[in-house]
Amino acid sequence: MATETLRIGFIGAGKMATALAQGWIQAGICPAQNMLASDVYPAAREAFTRDTAVATVDTNGAVAQVSQVLILAVKPQQFPAMLAEIQPHLESRPLIISIAAGMPLQRMADLLGSGHRLVRVMPNTPCLVGSSASAFCLGGAASESDGGLVQRLLGAVGLAVKLPEPLLDAVTGLSGSGPAYACLMIEGLADGGVRAGLPRDVALKLAAQTLLGTAQMVLQSGQHPGVLKDAVASPGGTTIAGLHELERAGVRGALMNAVVAATQRSRELGQG
Repeated sequence: MATETLRIGFIGAGKMATALAQGWIQAGICPAQNMLASDVYPAAREAFTRDTAVATVDTNGAVAQVSQVLILAVKPQQFPAMLAEIQPHLESRPLIISIAAGMPLQRMADLLGSGHRLVRVMPNTPCLVGSSASAFCLGGAASESDGGLVQRLLGAVGLAVKLPEPLLDAVTGLSGSGPAYACLMIEGLADGGVRAGLPRDVALKLAAQTLLGTAQMVLQSGQHPGVLKDAVASPGGTTIAGLHELERAGVRGALMNAVVAATQRSRELGQG
């Protein structure tokens, strides 16, 4: 099926749904007129339409009924009630894609009933600028063709990898939550630049561009980040002095702990 002819629906019109819709529209994957979203909150519906030009409604069933691809973008705690609401409206058997952290495929299948084509996806917000880092896994009723469609949808807005479902919680902890960690690093570097005398706007641009450029070096060169780090840290120089302070502060361990903590929280949400 050509992606540009898809009818894509969103149950939940929050930030992640907005980012995906904007990314697919900008990438030419699906026009706004082929999308429809629902949300219980009027403010969320208004913001979604304002940012994407996609129409919204206040009933989930109306979206489920007309969608060929149905994106479930609500919090895990809301899934039982939401799935019960849309179940009578799934006669056309759309491809159902969940982007909820920690929601296992088997739990969705138990709540919806057998035979539905289910996919679990963990995207992240840089899909808005075509630089998402996403992972997905297929449910039992989803076909390889469905997997190819998900790969095209996610690949149009960044990097997408297919993984076994037990690894999706770790993806949530790393790349799902990772943009927040990266923003914290950008903010901290920019604050350091201001402390050293740089104007705020200049420090912020330099910090953001530094992380962007370094990430591109890692991906394009294929070199281990440790090798690239060592290439900058000359003996007795400025960089090794800064790295020493980062190691003293336990930054590396703190980042590892952040990923593990977010992974564990994702697992807890799936069990709740």
